[in-house]
Amino acid sequence: MIKAPINKIIPYSVVDGPGNRVAIFVQKCNIHCLYCHNPETQNLCNSCGRCVKTCRQGALSVINGKVVWDKTKCISCDVCIKTCQRHASPKVIYMTPEEVFREVQKSIPFIRGISVSGGECDLYPQFLFQLFKLAKQEHLTCLMDCNGTIDLSEYPALIEISDGVMLDIKSWDDQVFQKLTGFSNENVKKNLIYLSEKKKIEEIRIVSLPGFVDADAVIDGIAGLIKSPALHDIPLKLIRFRHFGVRGILEDHPAPSMQYMETLKKHALSAGFSNVLII
Repeated sequence: MIKAPINKIIPYSVVDGPGNRVAIFVQKCNIHCLYCHNPETQNLCNSCGRCVKTCRQGALSVINGKVVWDKTKCISCDVCIKTCQRHASPKVIYMTPEEVFREVQKSIPFIRGISVSGGECDLYPQFLFQLFKLAKQEHLTCLMDCNGTIDLSEYPALIEISDGVMLDIKSWDDQVFQKLTGFSNENVKKNLIYLSEKKKIEEIRIVSLPGFVDADAVIDGIAGLIKSPALHDIPLKLIRFRHFGVRGILEDHPAPSMQYMETLKKHALSAGFSNVLII
């Protein structure tokens, strides 16, 4: 039986792809971005029990060596998440594609589709494929929100059934990428070409943070790999870094100025993008 660890399901979202969508967040990521705004999705709980001691509602307990979450007692204060030093959450539920889709069905007919994010959703390709098959039966669009570090060409059936990938490009220079994420960006560039050829890029996102992200190089690098007219059809979102939810050295770092963001937008337009949005 295929299952994936689910951090949360948002029944209605207008920021996770076009239209009103159900947003599904899986648990676990293969990279650890310094600016991650939901670091509690990075790792799986190891049942150390530290969070149990801090839960004033009695929503957490240890049973047979495992931390167990009682949803009926939880008030979503997130003290457990703030307590966790592992960047995990005790409120993760392992669900089958069928179980997740039953939650999705509660939002039909008020949604256009589903978007799966994380964590990193393509760590669970078989789960995604089965979930998307169920969604397609209800004529829903299916999007993946990915960091691009996993070679998506190894999962052609998943890419075929998916309506597109929302691709986060963290950095262009490999050394900058490794400093920011702890990982290499070799597959990111490969995925850009592959997804472009398949016409499966829903949008590209760049979190803009001078001194940590080489955003100008990202823009030029993408334009160098994806030639016009294909480049004109890809929405580019320039995301202004905010420190909300961030832990570590950037948790109090200021957002870049709007002047910087506007300069970055002009650069993107001159590089060949035609649909550029600052958010």
